[in-house]
Amino acid sequence: MAEQSSTAGTLSIAPERPYALPVDDVAEALGTGLEGLSSAAAADRLEEHGPNLLPEPKRKPAILRFLAHFNDTLIYILLGAAAVKAIMQDWLDFWVIMSVAIINAVIGYVQEGRAEKALAGIRGMLSADASARRDGRWVTVVAADLVPGDVVRLAPGDKVPADLRLFQSFQLRIDESALTGESVPASKSVDPVAADAGVGDRASMAFSGTIVAAGQGRGIVTGTGASTEIGKIQSLVGEAGSLDTPLTKQLAGFGRVLTLVILGMAVVMLAIGRFLHGMPFGELISATVGFAVAAIPEGLPALVTITLAIGVQQMAKRHAITRKLPAVEALGSVTTVCSDKTGTLTRNEMTVRRIVTRVRAYGVSGLGYDPRGEITPDGSEGADAPERPAPDLAAILAVATLCNDAHIVRDAPAAQDVADTSAGRWSLVGEPTEGALKVVAMKGGVTSEGTRRVGVLPFDSANKLMATVNESADHSRAILVKGAPDRLLERSSGQRGASGTEPLDLALWGSTIDELSAQGLRVLAAARRPVAPPVDHVDLDDLHDLEFLGVWGILDPPRPEAIDAIADCHTAGIRVKMITGDHAGTALAISREMGLVPDGEDVHVITGTELEGLSQEQLKEVVREVDVYARTSPEHKIRIVRALQAHDEVVAMTGDGVNDAPALTRANVGIAMGIKGTEATKEAAEIVLADDNFATIRSAIREGRRIYDNLRKSIVFLLPTNGAQSLVILVAVVLGIALPLTPVQVLWVNMVTAVTLSLALAYEPGEKGIMRRPPRPPGGSIINLRELGFVLIVSLLIGGATLGVFYSVVAAGTDIPYARTEAVAMLALGQLAYLFNCRFLTRSSITFDVFRGNRVVWWSALALIVLQLVYTYAPFMNDLFDSRPLTLQSWLLPLGLSVVLFFAIELLKLIRRRRSRS
Repeated sequence: MAEQSSTAGTLSIAPERPYALPVDDVAEALGTGLEGLSSAAAADRLEEHGPNLLPEPKRKPAILRFLAHFNDTLIYILLGAAAVKAIMQDWLDFWVIMSVAIINAVIGYVQEGRAEKALAGIRGMLSADASARRDGRWVTVVAADLVPGDVVRLAPGDKVPADLRLFQSFQLRIDESALTGESVPASKSVDPVAADAGVGDRASMAFSGTIVAAGQGRGIVTGTGASTEIGKIQSLVGEAGSLDTPLTKQLAGFGRVLTLVILGMAVVMLAIGRFLHGMPFGELISATVGFAVAAIPEGLPALVTITLAIGVQQMAKRHAITRKLPAVEALGSVTTVCSDKTGTLTRNEMTVRRIVTRVRAYGVSGLGYDPRGEITPDGSEGADAPERPAPDLAAILAVATLCNDAHIVRDAPAAQDVADTSAGRWSLVGEPTEGALKVVAMKGGVTSEGTRRVGVLPFDSANKLMATVNESADHSRAILVKGAPDRLLERSSGQRGASGTEPLDLALWGSTIDELSAQGLRVLAAARRPVAPPVDHVDLDDLHDLEFLGVWGILDPPRPEAIDAIADCHTAGIRVKMITGDHAGTALAISREMGLVPDGEDVHVITGTELEGLSQEQLKEVVREVDVYARTSPEHKIRIVRALQAHDEVVAMTGDGVNDAPALTRANVGIAMGIKGTEATKEAAEIVLADDNFATIRSAIREGRRIYDNLRKSIVFLLPTNGAQSLVILVAVVLGIALPLTPVQVLWVNMVTAVTLSLALAYEPGEKGIMRRPPRPPGGSIINLRELGFVLIVSLLIGGATLGVFYSVVAAGTDIPYARTEAVAMLALGQLAYLFNCRFLTRSSITFDVFRGNRVVWWSALALIVLQLVYTYAPFMNDLFDSRPLTLQSWLLPLGLSVVLFFAIELLKLIRRRRSRS
């Protein structure tokens, strides 16, 4: 490459696809060369392009972000109720209601800002410093001061400080899993690649934020700050936007409708009272205020918040940490789960699954880096493994453990597991592929004991092989080689057969390699050549006339529990789609093994290159039918999520790499891996899986469905309280008779039922068959028209019973405060009876099951009775609420009518069930 002036200060237009251009063209466009830039040129470019940092996001002032949480229809209802109490100068009640609104805002404020935190997490991935060529010498500079055109060198363990076009690569391999999702470090070269190559295929580039796993390299900086690949991901996170959950949409719609209904009825009541009965204006305003207080479900926002908070606790016990309350319920409405492959559906631990020699093929059991497992010849399932491996197997396992630089170590077991020889987690020190070979040798009982290495030819991505010279206990020596099958086959003259060396059968090995590759396995080969004892080194020219020993088929294995979880998701009507940066063949093989797609059928896998050729409208047409996407980029993942959402799908997206952060932000529910996930991914997600287990998603979806069911039960239970109260006042105004309840008594019943009985239903266990029913349709109201009719009839029943108690007591000559106290008792006890009706909305509550399964119901009932007794008999409550102590006989009518109400509502439920069946 021709060297350019190192003092160039003016930067030409940076090439759009530096990975597809020769290095000379990239250097010319950037005005640089092998000697890098001068300090003066770098300073000029730094002033022109700014520091190599990701930009800080713009944020609203804290006070505006806090006040934004009051912009909700239900909160308006709360504030309206508080205003009513202020007008009535009931300051205690005013502050109680305001506290609910403020607590809601505080919770929302504390839990907001996930996108901003995700950006901060991405910024934290950048390198702190770099080794750059300045003024003709290597110096350590702050990574933020790097500019396009700088020359940077890389060494093992370095974090790549900027996007680099490589011009020198010596066995350079870079761990790009956080960016591309690939399990194995990517081998790098200096040759240009295709212009349409995806991020994972750009072998001539090193990307900012990735980590050098092995080798050394040098490159020219082509992008800094927001212009890097990681910078583009940051901009995608900021632009992805987030969506309201189905619950928040439903509650907002419900609140708007409820507000209009209350206002409309209040206007009608004012008109009737004024023009029909000629009621005094002051008295009419008081009655209207009482009606508004009765009709407004002040406890609904608190009920929703507390129910979701209880769900958060329950999900935490199942290893799903919730970062945003509505996400608890949103999981229950998910229709599609889009999952990353590496580390989510798979273990991110490479494992040898197949070994093929000329003599026979072997299957390998066990997962990951745990050496427990067996190597079994095909066709001998169920037979005991031999104590010693057959000669053909022993030879290839010897290469696996001796031509290898990895180590498998076991962490110290917990104190309680010291006696268990299998306790403790096995982990890898080295590269994943070499770790897989070391483990399979351990499974076969082959170790390096009694041998020593006397020479080595390290792995080179250009040659795609590694070789060692090893001496055995009898002082014989051999060259052992592992690497790409095609490279070893072209250097082999024979193969190991049942009776020794025999001629090489290229056709046999070609078909074997094709068969293993079609299964999604990564294929590596082994070979050897005996040498005389004086030989103590090896180079490329020594690798000839090799004896080909066989091949290994390696795979990042699926999590067994994830296979069951996918099956359960399908039973629940939830589609699971794999979106991975891995190759199409590997992705398809894993998807078949996991039951994600049907085995044996032709399955269309869409790659990133194909996605680039599809418009968003075209993608929308096919997105629901395709379950496997390969070689994808962050932009592709967002496009897939948006295409699904265009069909009103509720999408959950899982991931662990920074490349997943934008799609997690855009999805209805973002789910991050807690152990192997990057901080950026966790901050972008609503749910973090503490155990990195896809099966936890199934449990979380089940929990989300249970929470939604319980929330609906709570709302169906709560609304008749308000309906009955408002009905009582409305009837009194329409008929022009005395009000059975005062506004403050209405507030008492609302409060006492909300803080006791309503919360009990949040602890209800899941309904039978909850994961066998399809996801609920998106949109609509949180309670449908049939349930609304049910609520209205129950309101009439409870309200009618309350009116009956009040006017019958007044007719008997009792004073109005005493009659109102008995009416309040009727409302409270009627709601208690109705609570047991609501435990099972879709089946009969006349069963012994109604008495068990939820102890909180009984504690709530006890709390209600105690509070009602305090309301009735405590002198200070008599003064505050104008209540009167009731005689024992006065409790009989409310108690009797409550029992009648229970059976009447059960009859109503029976009629509803029969109509639903028909």
